[in-house]
Amino acid sequence: MPLIILTGLPTSGKTTRAKQLHAYLSSRITPSSSSSSPPPPPNSNPNTNPTVAPQIQPPKYSLHLISDTTLSIPRSVYDLSPENLPAHVRSANASEKDARAAVYAAVKRVLSPRDIVILDGLNYIKGWRYQLFCEAKNVSTPSCVVQVGCTVERARAVNERRLQRRREGSGGRRRVEGRDGEADVVKDGEGPEEGNDGKVREEEEDNDEEEPYEPSNWENVVFRYEEPNPMTRWDSPLFTLVWEDDEAQTRAVFDKIWDTIAGEGRKTVKPNQSTVQRDKDPGGDYLYVLERETQDIVKRILERQSDDGGGEVTLPRINDPSDGQVREDLVVSLPGKKVGLPQLQRYRRAFVALNRGGIGLEAVGKLAAERLRESFVGYLNDAFEKDG
Repeated sequence: MPLIILTGLPTSGKTTRAKQLHAYLSSRITPSSSSSSPPPPPNSNPNTNPTVAPQIQPPKYSLHLISDTTLSIPRSVYDLSPENLPAHVRSANASEKDARAAVYAAVKRVLSPRDIVILDGLNYIKGWRYQLFCEAKNVSTPSCVVQVGCTVERARAVNERRLQRRREGSGGRRRVEGRDGEADVVKDGEGPEEGNDGKVREEEEDNDEEEPYEPSNWENVVFRYEEPNPMTRWDSPLFTLVWEDDEAQTRAVFDKIWDTIAGEGRKTVKPNQSTVQRDKDPGGDYLYVLERETQDIVKRILERQSDDGGGEVTLPRINDPSDGQVREDLVVSLPGKKVGLPQLQRYRRAFVALNRGGIGLEAVGKLAAERLRESFVGYLNDAFEKDG
């Protein structure tokens, strides 16, 4: 199953959307019991017939949520502020590279056609998203990008609230305003849930447990953020969720994601053609066949030549006794002296080196084992004639 990559500005609500998506996908892949139990056998005693338990279908997919939080990666790894790091350290950016390596290893460990992976994180570098796209394609599973839209001002305000909460050590405090206009600050679980007029104004989200970014770090990440482009294959299909989207709109986007990654009309993903072995021969890889057939001819010459050398050695045109077709044998004309293994191997290596270029001749025709054997025998006859 696919890789779902979340991207967006820091503190723009990516983790919230990732948790919502995780809950939605969990409900879609949760096994359900059969609608009815099989009927009891006829003429059976209902008092003695045990109730048949409903059949539970095993889940078709596994679901994984990977993020900096699940991997215990701190926010400071993205901090490239000049006041915090010297120039040579910022240029190397070792901490962020190590963090991406940890994320990549975690994704690669579970990514397969039977797993859905939600990757929650900044994912703000297009080259990093391309690397993830290639990894998904390599295992023949689709990928998509979900961009969480939010204005810079609103995302900055969220980060500032988290910084304020950390400074005060509030742990999620709430300001409750009553009819008298006075505000009381209470902790979660303490004091009234509502004010006298029924209004509750929260200074921060009650369930917001995410750590803030340092201001300079936050500004630096926003400056380096690279927007996903749906025109590029690694950023498509691209789905967008904005801050103001309500539950109905969010559900509609999640339905589209499900149809794209797991629906009946989802596209079949093929690995990159550059990573697929070219088929040069029905019996296997071209270079393997080349090595195999030339080694067989050398072995047969050593076995069949006379002790005094010279003469001719007949070789089968194809090394397949089950072929059943009658073919004329190949003939090797040996020189006047006995040919040793070093000399034959020297000729064989030279022939292999000359014919490695056949890997790119798909349009010309396949170099089958029979043709390779015929070519090598002709090469040996020419070499022996020159040496003689």
